[in-house]
Amino acid sequence: MTEILKPTRRGLLRGAAALGATGAIASPLVLREARAQAAFNWKRFSGQSIDVLLVKNPRSDLFQAAEKEFTELTGIKVSSEQVPEQQQRQKAVIEFASGKPSFDVSAISLHVQKRMAAKGKWFADLSPMIKDASLTSPDFNFEDFGAGAVAYARQADGALDTLPYFVDYWMLYYNKELFDAKGVAYPKSMDEMAVAAAKLHDPAKGVAGFVSRGLKNANVPVWACLVLGQGIETTSAEGKLLTDTPEAIWAAELYKKLNKDTGPVGSVGFNWNECQTTFMQGRAAMWLDGIGFATPLEDPSKSRIVGKVGYGVTPPGPKAHHAGMFGDGIGISRGSAKKEAAWLYIQFITNKAQQLAMLKAGAGAPARSSAYLDTATIEASKFGKQYFDCLLNSAKIARAALPQIVPVTEFRDVFGVALTNAIGGADVAAELKKATEAFAPVLAKSEQG
Repeated sequence: MTEILKPTRRGLLRGAAALGATGAIASPLVLREARAQAAFNWKRFSGQSIDVLLVKNPRSDLFQAAEKEFTELTGIKVSSEQVPEQQQRQKAVIEFASGKPSFDVSAISLHVQKRMAAKGKWFADLSPMIKDASLTSPDFNFEDFGAGAVAYARQADGALDTLPYFVDYWMLYYNKELFDAKGVAYPKSMDEMAVAAAKLHDPAKGVAGFVSRGLKNANVPVWACLVLGQGIETTSAEGKLLTDTPEAIWAAELYKKLNKDTGPVGSVGFNWNECQTTFMQGRAAMWLDGIGFATPLEDPSKSRIVGKVGYGVTPPGPKAHHAGMFGDGIGISRGSAKKEAAWLYIQFITNKAQQLAMLKAGAGAPARSSAYLDTATIEASKFGKQYFDCLLNSAKIARAALPQIVPVTEFRDVFGVALTNAIGGADVAAELKKATEAFAPVLAKSEQG
């Protein structure tokens, strides 16, 4: 972090401390200097410019929409870029590895890059800035951030190198009109999802019973959420792989059945955006993914199913009922020369008003607790009570879906291929066994390093 106080001012403050220790009365000049350092001023870094790397999604749209207001408030100019998820992650890895990233601020997926960021020392610790009254607005109220979200973002050494702003719970979007037309009830279990999908699947009319991510790497969270229905995660608390167990095989078989038998043509290449497009065009009856992708579904200029969308909590599995939990954080590049201006940006785009705007827009679950207390806003929202009930009920049963390991991207790559092969007709157990054997040494090496 660049030095904020000039040496002469430090000397004055040290002098004031010394006088206080001896019972002497501090001079008016010293008192004025001390008060000046404690005062917060949004315009303090006016004239600076910062670069921001974002992931392409509805939350980033809200960030960019707020940039003009931020610049008017602070005098700081923002140049931000939205990059599709997979490419953004690759860009972050490459640029942070160079030691000289082109951006001052970056958003990251905590469920993918948290431990990688810690190991590579990507970000500056935000804790000292949060505690600095001259850098943090009096109304920022850090305590408003949910304890769970903060714990999710905090590193093992205690550093808070990103501020959590979004927690994503996986749920089941469903087309009420299609369900009603065929008299299908909302599935009460994961197995019933497959039964309902088969009833709703109607290729002759261009309607798939179910859609989810089929693209390798992107598809792993779908399988991981199904694994939670067996009461386990893909790794144990001790870091042991549970990816070729009977429970993991069951989840992969269900994934294969849903996507191969009742998915749209070409779904093997789908990421979330292709799934979203298919669903909001009325060409899929169900879509399992994050609640943060709801925004365009109720937008008449983009969606054909406005008012027809159902928001359901992920159905329980054979042994447990969990909603997969993912999350995003935003941090300041350790090598940035504009850390203070970058911190003003972060605290502005994560303030109470912006977090509430996220909730109002249906862009996901904010990390701040206060957003959920605004009942008037919730009642007036275009998303309706079912959306918020789904969000709140999902929070009660949330569980991290992906393993919190360093090589999580490699994990997704290796098992993503297995799942893609399964959709193509390959034997599930054989694919998972092969993937587990291939990944085991990668995980072991990462734990030793």
